[in-house]
Amino acid sequence: MIESMTGFGKGEASSKGVTFIVELRSVNNRFLEISTRAPRTISQRENEIKELIKSKVARGKISLSVIKEDESDGELPIAVDKKRAKEIYTVLEQLRKTAKIKAPVSLEHLLHFSEIFETKEVQEDETEWKVFQQALSKAVDSLKKMREKEGAELSRDSKERIQKINKNIDTVEQLSKKRIPEERKRLNDRVLQLVEDKSIINNQRLELEIAILSEKLDVTEECVRFRSHNKFFLEALQSKESEGRKLNFLIQEMNREANTIGSKCNDVEIAHIVVSIKEELEKIREQLQNIE
Repeated sequence: MIESMTGFGKGEASSKGVTFIVELRSVNNRFLEISTRAPRTISQRENEIKELIKSKVARGKISLSVIKEDESDGELPIAVDKKRAKEIYTVLEQLRKTAKIKAPVSLEHLLHFSEIFETKEVQEDETEWKVFQQALSKAVDSLKKMREKEGAELSRDSKERIQKINKNIDTVEQLSKKRIPEERKRLNDRVLQLVEDKSIINNQRLELEIAILSEKLDVTEECVRFRSHNKFFLEALQSKESEGRKLNFLIQEMNREANTIGSKCNDVEIAHIVVSIKEELEKIREQLQNIE
């Protein structure tokens, strides 16, 4: 079954006071592109995160965002650099005296200097990683369900349009076959009108020209190929594999056959049908831009 490349998925998992909420947003893209926004302990394993998503998603531009809620009594990953804080305080105090400022140096003044803080090395917690994996797995599954649901709607719409095209192809073929004997008679009558002396008409040459004209007007071959493309298109819609590129290729081939039919059949009625066929193909092509 085909999938849309547009979707949203959310997953949540908790353990030992730690909760991860993972959200995935997916839009159209030619290839698979994944961007992540996650806490540092998780973003360190970005490659593993991408591999987990790649195992279930083939195409699309995917944005991953992570919210971590920690109710445990863990220490803050920052500390005060006491030595540097004292040095900065001393400098500020000297500046106050030099500038003859009466107000004392306060904590607010010190907070303007990020140097008084030092970042602790955050140790990776394997338990947290497992909780995150559970949340991510749920988010990917949720995303897949939404993409499959939308893909089913795109598939249904495309099938209906292909069936309509098939009916139009049948009509074109019938009209084309009907026109051949009509054009044969019209050409023969026209030659007889133009030539006064019927004895000089080369019947063999006339038959040859009529046969060439008939071949030019005959679109049976194009109609057969068109139906074949339609058949493969419907089969690809039912495939379990990602068939977006194959479907796009088949639509290009269908357009090629429609153009050939339109150029061969010099007939107003057939031309109108060909325009209708191409309109349906364009609508399908637009839908395919969203298929994985």
